Amino acid sequence: MGRTIRHATQADTEQILDIYRGARVFMRQTGNPNQWPDTYPGLADIERDRAADSLYVMEEEGDLLAVFYYGQGPDPTYDYIEGAWIDDGSYRVVHRIAARAGKGAGKECLVWARDHTRSMRIDTHADNGPMQHVLKSLGFVRCGIIYLEDGDPRVAFQHVNA
Repeated sequence: MGRTIRHATQADTEQILDIYRGARVFMRQTGNPNQWPDTYPGLADIERDRAADSLYVMEEEGDLLAVFYYGQGPDPTYDYIEGAWIDDGSYRVVHRIAARAGKGAGKECLVWARDHTRSMRIDTHADNGPMQHVLKSLGFVRCGIIYLEDGDPRVAFQHVNA
């Protein structure tokens, strides 16, 4: 039985929270202490993403390895960019992606998401070197800077399949 990606269920909640906790620790250990505060993402984020039918998990033999939001754009935070998107067509977005360290599951989820749409956008904190490295290795193009609702800047990437 291999790894599978599926919609998250209520029963996944504790494992998802555990993955997010581990991701916050990893971020701090790799020079990114400010992207996710101690309570983010939390239960309310999980419930909202699941209610939108946009929360996915990767599992292997019943254990969750990764979690991510995969939704249809437009995303309001991408309306303004200091730079330029590759194109202005329809796109999907990935947010709140996290994986158990050392399993390669986060990268596999990004490949799955990228390959299930013509165009995908994603953003990350300027201090999140590991994520930027993975995105570039998967063919994502750095398009510029976007701003979250609270004004916090993020590095924006896009991938468009030919």
